[in-house]
Amino acid sequence: MQFTETQKRAAAWAAVVLGMVAMLWLLAPVLTPFVVAAILAYALTPVVDWANHLGRDRIPRLLAVVLVEIVFLLLLLALLLLVVPILLKQLPLLREQVPPLLDRFNDFLKPVLSQFGIHLSLDLVGLKAFAAKHLSANFQDTLGRLLSSAMLGGSVALSLVGNAVLIPVVLFYLLMEWHRFMILLHKLVPPRMRAVVDSFTQEADGVLGQYLRGQLLVMLVLAIYYSTGLALFGLDLALPIGVFTGLAVAIPYLGFGLGLVLALLAGFLEFSTQTGHASALLMVAVVYGLGQLIESFYLTPRLVGERIGLHPLAVIFALLSFGHLLGFVGVLIALPLSAVLLVAIRRLRSAYLGSALYRDAG
Repeated sequence: MQFTETQKRAAAWAAVVLGMVAMLWLLAPVLTPFVVAAILAYALTPVVDWANHLGRDRIPRLLAVVLVEIVFLLLLLALLLLVVPILLKQLPLLREQVPPLLDRFNDFLKPVLSQFGIHLSLDLVGLKAFAAKHLSANFQDTLGRLLSSAMLGGSVALSLVGNAVLIPVVLFYLLMEWHRFMILLHKLVPPRMRAVVDSFTQEADGVLGQYLRGQLLVMLVLAIYYSTGLALFGLDLALPIGVFTGLAVAIPYLGFGLGLVLALLAGFLEFSTQTGHASALLMVAVVYGLGQLIESFYLTPRLVGERIGLHPLAVIFALLSFGHLLGFVGVLIALPLSAVLLVAIRRLRSAYLGSALYRDAG
């Protein structure tokens, strides 16, 4: 069977693509910090260029890169430190409230199970002793035990530390040389294909830019909303929990879930001695229920979803797929990468509908 030149080229490109996919899959743990750094460099390069332009090119790019990266790392650290006051506030309350909560849970559970012929007796003394042992230490001791456990993990701890060091270093070099790298990649494209590639990259860049701007607006609006809503219910930790929940929505589903759990825990512990657990449930139901409706039916569709054009099922599939391939980092980059893939799929669909293969089949 003889193959035409077009078929041979298509087979060669398919082999190249499959080889790259296989390489990415096999080297996923090694490539993870480089992929994260590349995504961050893409997002932060316009900020570096803006700093250069603001200084009328009199600010060296090295200084602009250092300033932008330091500010970004400080903002990221501030987001992580939002959890610290929550832990410092809640651990003493949790230590006091766990024993009565266990008693109430046992009193509620035994009659319910007895209706089904199940007679269960919880070892409340043992559970209370276990809780007292693990919650009696202060936050510093608890953190020390966690760090010791992480050190026992060996390769896991080494990987985390290595990525924490490697990502900022790779990000620095990518920000310094981003435009040069783009020129070198552009030169690798065959001249007759450059028009198509340029058109694709411009469309993908436009979609990604709209996604990033829309996502930042959603995060800002929700951070203000959750902080205000929790404060109106009188929660002491309204500001850190609200800001954390709003900013964490960048991680689809997981960020919202973490914020909801933190608010529910804080509400149970704080309101149990005042107005009871019903106040905590009412607060979470109202604030987070309304927040989810606002985000799902207005903010995300208007500011993010419409700009990307991803169906909710496609979002879930992308999260699961990229999460399986790249772990937690894959969840972070699932939506922006899906936006680029969507542009590619649209172009392939248009090419197929306009091809002779489609016309002949019809």
